[in-house]
Amino acid sequence: MLLAIETSCDETAAAVFTNNGKLLSDIVMSQDHLHARYGGIVPEVASRRHIEVLPAVVKEALHKARADMSAVEAIAVTVEPGLMGALLVGTSFASGMARVTGARLIPVNHLEGHLHAPFVGSEPLYPFVGLVVSGGHTSLYLVRDTGEYTLLGSTRDDAAGEAFDKVGRILGISYPAGPRIDRIAKEGRHDALSFPRPMLNEDSFDFSFSGLKTAVLYAVKNGALSTHSLADIAASFQEAVVDVLVQKTLKASEQTGVDRIVISGGVAANSRLREKIQQEATSRGIEIVIPPLRLCTDNAAMIGYTAILRLRTGRIPSEFSVSPRSTFL
Repeated sequence: MLLAIETSCDETAAAVFTNNGKLLSDIVMSQDHLHARYGGIVPEVASRRHIEVLPAVVKEALHKARADMSAVEAIAVTVEPGLMGALLVGTSFASGMARVTGARLIPVNHLEGHLHAPFVGSEPLYPFVGLVVSGGHTSLYLVRDTGEYTLLGSTRDDAAGEAFDKVGRILGISYPAGPRIDRIAKEGRHDALSFPRPMLNEDSFDFSFSGLKTAVLYAVKNGALSTHSLADIAASFQEAVVDVLVQKTLKASEQTGVDRIVISGGVAANSRLREKIQQEATSRGIEIVIPPLRLCTDNAAMIGYTAILRLRTGRIPSEFSVSPRSTFL
């Protein structure tokens, strides 16, 4: 069996797979309630919480899989990128368990996990253009095969999910603001206010959302909440983000000649993004692959699945590299 551990940010997660890739358990413990009072993730709080709950989360994952550590032959753990303290908790725990049990230790990149999240429980479909969009990341990749990734573009400042949270604070929407803005926006008009689409018409596949956040701030300071409903402002902001994500991703697909797109990460749960990318892609004959909602946010199932793909192909990074890093894929 393979045990997977994920602690890159504020979710404490563990999953168990059979050697042939069948998912037996997938446990995720959220910290949203702890960070809500601060309006965002506090790294020290996240790290301490991982220390407190990780042993119990692993125990629950093993119990649900009807297994114990004696049956675990490999341990996959997220090593990058993420909050350094949070990563240290996961890698230290996994390394300790591997030394005690003799299990093989497999380092996994968090973003590689997100890219493969839609395929958990099935076979990966290569090649594809992958958009990883979350609170910490907004990046486009060309994925040719397991371990073969080309970064096409990434955010130059705020990630899309980060922009949702910051705009949420401007609008008085509690953390985590992304899902709440999505719900509120369903009652509003997407074209109520005209917000900028940053970098949409540039040749680069990079993203920038800080200017859009500032545009919302100025709109509110100039009285937008007295002339428009909260739902209209939320819907107009969300539409601007979605337009940029959709158009740049479709452009990447067209320029690379790859007619399959994977959307993953926490913002992949956004209903407007899922709806619009599907509509636009269908009209162009492009296949869209998006994980179920439970696999959009951080989880250990995607980490374990990626490790299994690495084992199958023999492309395993040295286990001596199992130390946390804040670098990207």
